Amino acid sequence: MTEIFFRSMNRRSFIQTGLAAFGTLVTLNAGCSPGLMKDDEKETRLALLADTHIPEDVENNYRGFYPYRNLQKVVPDLVSNSPDGVLIAGDLARLTGQLGDYANLKKLMSPVAEKTPVFMALGNHDNRQNFLKVFDETPGVGVVREPPLQGKHVTVVKKASTRLIMLDSLLYVNKVPGLLGKAQRQWLENYLKECDETPTILCFHHTLSDGDGDLLDVPRLFSMIAPIRKVKAIVYGHSHAYGFSEFEGIHLINLPAVGYNFSDSEPVGWVEAHLKSRGGDFVLHATAGNKDRDGSVTKLAWRKG
Repeated sequence: MTEIFFRSMNRRSFIQTGLAAFGTLVTLNAGCSPGLMKDDEKETRLALLADTHIPEDVENNYRGFYPYRNLQKVVPDLVSNSPDGVLIAGDLARLTGQLGDYANLKKLMSPVAEKTPVFMALGNHDNRQNFLKVFDETPGVGVVREPPLQGKHVTVVKKASTRLIMLDSLLYVNKVPGLLGKAQRQWLENYLKECDETPTILCFHHTLSDGDGDLLDVPRLFSMIAPIRKVKAIVYGHSHAYGFSEFEGIHLINLPAVGYNFSDSEPVGWVEAHLKSRGGDFVLHATAGNKDRDGSVTKLAWRKG
């Protein structure tokens, strides 16, 4: 399997290339020089978003929330925060992944992409073909491509003492359940066995319960990653709720939605993550909805091994 290294690209090119990498593996090396600091002192700062639901019609709204305006409000915060990267855990588009949805998303995120890489997973309201038609730029200099997995949008990001693997749980457009599928699970298992022991976080869209609208192969995923101790956490969206739980010491981090909540008790916003080799701090930025927990910090310690 060939990894992709971005050596001669500016950050604006990265969002164009990273999003065009359909079924490819992308590895972004840490910016600090080897030996500059000990591994456990290195920190990766990430902005974690989910469920932006950007519509083609900027006046489209749901439950009194305007998803376009919500992301428009968040963008200056992301720019001023200057994280090492921005992740969006699926449901980028409003409902059916229309071309206009992605065109607006690209326009909104351009100021962020000029400063820092943006990585996106696909959710059940996304459309792979339309997504790729909008984010269709050709990779830049120094990039070697080899698809590790046909028909899936997979991204691997390595920054400082953290590895992020963004997976594709899109099964059907505008239908609720998700599925990684056997081929993607097998690829993931092989990759985790081959890669180094850097603490690893998985990211995809769907929730991890046993309902018909959750990730349908979550038992197979859990049984596979439980003994692989380098896997420390899973980040996901879909529920439009903010919360933390655990499975076999693996932290399960449910991100709030940027677009709108389903319950008045839930925040609307994003999460700032400060990640080190032994754990991470997660800061809620509530921009709408229930703001009672705005600024709250959740500290997580990674399982050993």
